[in-house]
Amino acid sequence: MVLLVRSFLFFVLIKLSSAEVTVYNHPALSLYHSGSQTTSASDASFTGLAAYDPTVLTPPPVPNPAPPTNFDIRLTNGISGLSIPQSGNFLGFSIEMSVVNQVLGRNSSFINVPFLNLMGNLVKRGGSVQIRVGGNTQDFATLVPSLADGQAIEKDKDNSNNPTETPPLLYTPEVIYMLGNISSHLNIEWFLGVPLNDSANLRLEIAEVGMNILGSKLKGLQVGNEPDLYQRHGHRPEGYGPFDYDGEFGVVAQALNSDPNAPMKQMLIGPSIASADWTPEQIWATGFMTKHPELKIVSVERYPIDNCFPKYQLGTFHDPQETFPTFLDHSGARNLLAGYADTSRLAQEAGKPLYMFETNTASCGGFPGISASFGAGLWALDYAMQMASMNFSAALLHVGGQNVYYNPFTPPPTKVSDFRKWTVGSVYYSALIMAEVIGKSGKARVIDLNANEGNIYTPAFAIYEDNVPVRVLIINFVTNPSGANDINVNVNADGASSQIKVKKFLAASVSQKGNFTWAGQTFGSSMESDGRPMGEEQDETVNCDPTTRNCQVRVPAPGAALVFLNDGALANAGQGDAPQTFATTAVTKLHNTATVDQLVLQTSNGHGGTERKMASTSRGSFQSGALGQEAPIIMGLLAVAAISGLHFVLLPFFA
Repeated sequence: MVLLVRSFLFFVLIKLSSAEVTVYNHPALSLYHSGSQTTSASDASFTGLAAYDPTVLTPPPVPNPAPPTNFDIRLTNGISGLSIPQSGNFLGFSIEMSVVNQVLGRNSSFINVPFLNLMGNLVKRGGSVQIRVGGNTQDFATLVPSLADGQAIEKDKDNSNNPTETPPLLYTPEVIYMLGNISSHLNIEWFLGVPLNDSANLRLEIAEVGMNILGSKLKGLQVGNEPDLYQRHGHRPEGYGPFDYDGEFGVVAQALNSDPNAPMKQMLIGPSIASADWTPEQIWATGFMTKHPELKIVSVERYPIDNCFPKYQLGTFHDPQETFPTFLDHSGARNLLAGYADTSRLAQEAGKPLYMFETNTASCGGFPGISASFGAGLWALDYAMQMASMNFSAALLHVGGQNVYYNPFTPPPTKVSDFRKWTVGSVYYSALIMAEVIGKSGKARVIDLNANEGNIYTPAFAIYEDNVPVRVLIINFVTNPSGANDINVNVNADGASSQIKVKKFLAASVSQKGNFTWAGQTFGSSMESDGRPMGEEQDETVNCDPTTRNCQVRVPAPGAALVFLNDGALANAGQGDAPQTFATTAVTKLHNTATVDQLVLQTSNGHGGTERKMASTSRGSFQSGALGQEAPIIMGLLAVAAISGLHFVLLPFFA
């Protein structure tokens, strides 16, 4: 009875919060440990996890020679060299399958609200979000009807068979229902992976269940993850090559075509090679891109470098401080993507979109000091824009667990989730900005302007819609707090308004971690975010010279500026649209989780504690005060509900 009443109370509070009743200032409650006294958690307990690593590197010195600080950008209508039309969901996410219950939610009834808020920010600006659930884990994952412990996902930690030691998984349809429930709140499309560890005994259940639960929100099925590394990792015999993978892809395609429980055809994605042991051209030589009608999306995966040596004893050691400068100029993105020029051309000829299906700052979890830095945010933005200009159609930033450095967003460790919030990484800002750069029109076309005479420290891109320039993105990779290396750009564009708007991505240096600002708003530092931007949005207004039509835009060192050339350009990037947010008091602890502002309590009309006979409120106490007070509390809450016109649904609660 007590559990039923408490569950009812919990969901009354949830319903109240969804009706714009906000619960403030959750105190740092002590952690609950069954059979022992509660203890408080200190900040120091998190320093061992990569996601909270405090390393801050030294920013590189000002280049010698320094980039020119004054230059012009002249944009005319109808120029050549524009990309294919791009969508505002260009930068999406690839969530490692083994952490889906940490990032997305526990099950279909308990979805992480900060995650919804983070995705809502992107939907507002870009119209939708693309998310792949997969990675190293997908090839060895198995969908089962249920698990004995009632969980949605379970890891077999005794059988790790991939280089990043991610354990194989068992998961239930509850995971797919969770994806569907998320898409019922927000316009999110999903990619799933068909396991390919045993092509002679295919496990197609994920395709069948995914199609039937997600329907049109299932955008594709990946066949194999980084197959060019299968032999190296011991997943295939010696001699396994591109023609072998091509054959296995065909086996999966034929099996799905013959499967009456898989109603959606032409849904496959491949080859998703890492371009490590095979080149893309070796795959295309098999006829892969044109011989499979089931192929929907051509995919590759690429990280600029690896950090596998210290943790997994793979590859070569790379010192983070020495490696940092390679992320801080435009040549990094250009050089990384140069090898995909032919792939992009062939995909266009075949009529297939090309996706960078998994990427981030470095494979094997990224680098301390680099991956969460402001510089990484600038790099990811430059990298995404370069891909868009080269006719990639999307790129997915990888999301791991607590022990990686590069996460766009990281939930707090479970035991402190009642008073700690999420950590939002620098590359999430990149995705947010990218959504505004491209916008929601579906007509945006991108060009690398080779600005400032091609200086690699000050790249710039223009975005055209209907052959008219609408937005300009300018990046300054240099760090100099004196202001001497701030750049001043005279933007002159056909059709530009006499006043233009500018939004800026700012931090004190490229090495700064956390507290970055985009248009004056921030997601704070480590474990400070509920997924909603904090602060008031600050757009700058620039008055253009009436004679020259030059609009001078200053970009600090370091920083990035997005220039909106007219009001329509702002509207297409979601300006003025009301954000969809999801406020709640739900956390992963069952007990002592709902609080209200202490000042409100002190000044409210409620009775003092001396007027009530309340015993212990500790769990399991025989004289728990909650037992004696639940009925009046319920009646009070029901009265509030009646006055507010609220309705309740009593649901099961999974702590």
